[in-house]
Amino acid sequence: MLNLFSLRGLPWTGADGQQKVQLTAAELESLRSELADIEEREALMKARLEHIDGILRSARLSGYLYIRTRWTALPGEPAPIDDTKINDWLPRFIVLHGQCIFFYLLSTDLSPQDSTLLSDVVEVGSLPSFTREDEGTRYSFYILTRQGLRYECSHVSQIQVDTWLSALQTGCKLVSESDVLVPNGSSKK
Repeated sequence: MLNLFSLRGLPWTGADGQQKVQLTAAELESLRSELADIEEREALMKARLEHIDGILRSARLSGYLYIRTRWTALPGEPAPIDDTKINDWLPRFIVLHGQCIFFYLLSTDLSPQDSTLLSDVVEVGSLPSFTREDEGTRYSFYILTRQGLRYECSHVSQIQVDTWLSALQTGCKLVSESDVLVPNGSSKK
């Protein structure tokens, strides 16, 4: 078993054709400590995977979207500047779970960076598509909360955007059931 570890600087001695390692008490304790750390990391990773698996199994929708946030102007404030040329879109893993939208940095994160209740969402709608120099066309939509926070979301797939819009509009009860978009872009009647 000790051959599995890279034991640099440990004295190896050969006796009767077998290899043995001579360890001091401090080196043995160090190896035990490293082994305990490895077992602890393994348990943490297993718990993390089980947590992610549980969330994704019960989520209504999840996936990576490019996100940027904006605050709406308060009464009396000047209108926001035109920021269409600013590339501040960041990839985030979004999960629509229960009555909440969770924003994770990565799909393997245990806790979200941000979240918002569906009951706080006052408006969901499409934004114009746009093209970046080194990327293809991105289709986008926004989520506006009652606090004035506007999440702008984009994806390279129009079908993904339509799916998110449909799920959010249904989850937030912002449209009647007959006006819900289905993934191919037509409306369900």
